[in-house]
Amino acid sequence: MHPILNTHMNKFEQLGLSESLLKAILDLGFENPTEVQEKAIPLLLEKDTDMVALAQTGTGKTAAFGFPLIQKIDANNRNTQALILSPTRELCLQITNEIKNYSKYEKGINVVAVYGGASITEQARDIKRGAQIIVATPGRMQDMINRGLVNISQINYCILDEADEMLNMGFYEDIVNILSTSPDEKSTWLFSATMPQEVARIAKQFMHDPLEITVGAKNSGSSTVSHEFYLVNARDRYEALKRLADANPDIFSVVFCRTKRDTQAVAEKLIEDGYSAAALHGDLSQAQRDGVMKSFRGRQIQMLVATDVAARGIDVDSITHVVNYQLPDEIETYNHRSGRTGRAGKLGTSIVIVTKSELRKISSIERIIKQKFEEKTIPSGIEICEIQLLHLANKIKDTEVDHEIDNYLPAINSVLEGLSKEELIKKMVSVEFNRFIAYYKKNRDISNQSSGSERRERTDSEPREFNNNGAVRYFVNIGSRDNFDWMSLKDYLKETLDLGRDDVFKVDVKEGFSFFNTDPEHTDKVMEVLNNVQLEGRRINVEISKNDGGGRRDHNGRSGGGGGRSSAPRREGSFAPRREGSGGGGFRSDRNSAPREGGFRSDRNSAPREGGFRNSAPRTEGGSDRAPRRSESFGDSPRPRRPRRD
Repeated sequence: MHPILNTHMNKFEQLGLSESLLKAILDLGFENPTEVQEKAIPLLLEKDTDMVALAQTGTGKTAAFGFPLIQKIDANNRNTQALILSPTRELCLQITNEIKNYSKYEKGINVVAVYGGASITEQARDIKRGAQIIVATPGRMQDMINRGLVNISQINYCILDEADEMLNMGFYEDIVNILSTSPDEKSTWLFSATMPQEVARIAKQFMHDPLEITVGAKNSGSSTVSHEFYLVNARDRYEALKRLADANPDIFSVVFCRTKRDTQAVAEKLIEDGYSAAALHGDLSQAQRDGVMKSFRGRQIQMLVATDVAARGIDVDSITHVVNYQLPDEIETYNHRSGRTGRAGKLGTSIVIVTKSELRKISSIERIIKQKFEEKTIPSGIEICEIQLLHLANKIKDTEVDHEIDNYLPAINSVLEGLSKEELIKKMVSVEFNRFIAYYKKNRDISNQSSGSERRERTDSEPREFNNNGAVRYFVNIGSRDNFDWMSLKDYLKETLDLGRDDVFKVDVKEGFSFFNTDPEHTDKVMEVLNNVQLEGRRINVEISKNDGGGRRDHNGRSGGGGGRSSAPRREGSFAPRREGSGGGGFRSDRNSAPREGGFRSDRNSAPREGGFRNSAPRTEGGSDRAPRRSESFGDSPRPRRPRRD
């Protein structure tokens, strides 16, 4: 035993790790192995075997496979012996750096990161020099194999990290091709937070009698994360986000949106309103992403607005909140999001801002994570002002005095002469606090919705139209001549309106026009957003239809009323109080293209939809909407007059 190693390392010693690894562990400050490390490391060191390990994000999975892998690598053999696949370039780089730190006392072990956005020839050159371990994203790895730039036909170990996320991102074919290129007799270690069917299929196809370890229940959430949801009207979603930030003055959070466009728009709006925020998504260059993450780790950014894919590389232990500004399309993805907080034994909170139409997803998530959500209400302006006032008082109390100020005290005392202690405190606090009072006096409180009996899932046997009380039917001047069918039009509407997969229904496509339904609460958004969109140079026109196709049907097929447009007032365009350190690391757009309130959609002339207009709507980043199998066209509707073309 090396003399530098002391008694608090005994638990890692008992796992069977080598002295050089224990020395690196001591340098890294690891004191006790996590549960997944305790379970996985001895089994992987004992023999060459296949393994499936299910554990949440932030539980130390990289060390769980990294330590035994390093110990099994032959440092004298320069050939590639191990391949680690990960979903994103950020996570790829993170794993590479961690493996290098773990192996710092192992002479001769080289690790190379292979990912998109960097020179493929330089990566190939680094591998040719000798890389026993390659850490790669599936897309770039498949590209290198196709070009003959890498040889994995003799590897001994293949690790799939965040396997569920890789498959959710559409890498199934790449992973199958890569594994098919590798030898059958290798050991495959699969690490995942959840176990969907696609992951089970990979395990069955490429693994031989794998050992299985589970930390907590399968697909369950972390015990260090509490879950809460706030039920609001769709038009109040952004205002709710601001109030939750103001009600948590020390918030250090990741705010999740479904698409790159919404991520950028929400971040810009937060910056405009005085918050220290920034966007993180796939359209940023690597240098921009690195700059944002550097600012976030340095806490210059309090609210990092991110897509699910871009957030896969975030490894920051002190995140206090995860905010689901929009719920993910795949419910299992919620586990990955909430795993960003509550790490390294710290407590964290996962917040969901939800509308009534999305409420059923809460029950679905509860079943998956095996934890209950607490329903909460958005704080009132008075409550937020009280929280901010006490926070400011504590901040003043805890501030360390720099005695350089002593030289200026005579002049300061002269200015403040005649003020009593009480008057001085009031004035000092008011300097920071007055703008909060002014803002919340001027702005109405958010009308918190009540979930009541609506918090339930719709059964598979209960058709969508039977669940709507007065759904609104719309006429829109695009149809099959614009290369839409019911499925692609539904996808386009969901993407453009930022609605869930069940929020647009009963889509009926004709040659030059179409009909579709939403619940009444989305009417304002539908009218405001779609009437300001252009499709291939032609302005879209949407109107509330007078036919009864959108009403509530009974089981005899009779239709009820079609509903009407709600008259919710627009919010005033006032700004939240400016916060300390605002604007760090953000990417602001010109005010003329600032996103609109309620929908946060930039003007389509200045910010075209991601990827341009296509015959079918683009998939959102990180996944795709699975279209329902049943047809959503319910017979012919009366043919209205042909819409005027602009």
